[in-house]
Amino acid sequence: MAYDENLEERIDNVLKRQKVDYVSKKMMGGLCYMVDDKMCVGIVRDQLMARIAPEIYETSLKLKGCSEMKFTGKPMNGYVFVDLQVIDNDKDLEYWVNLCLEFNPQATSSKKKKAK
Repeated sequence: MAYDENLEERIDNVLKRQKVDYVSKKMMGGLCYMVDDKMCVGIVRDQLMARIAPEIYETSLKLKGCSEMKFTGKPMNGYVFVDLQVIDNDKDLEYWVNLCLEFNPQATSSKKKKAK
């Protein structure tokens, strides 16, 4: 198991309850949820990966269980990891997923454009 499958089920439930159109893709050794062709939220091993607004990044890092996402060895601004212990109930998980969904319309897509 490369990522926490229980967390996968819980995120699926949050997104379905909110009627969010999403695609889940296995990537980066985990699972990524794409909303509007943009990385929104995901799971890396046993942590939630959250893509949040840069304006709340520093404040979020002060919250219990939240840490910088250093996937490439250096911090990725706007991406954080959240420990499972702080999202063990649905209300707390929904808080983080909602932050990701709120930022998603402003997020840029990394989708490559096809050459003409």
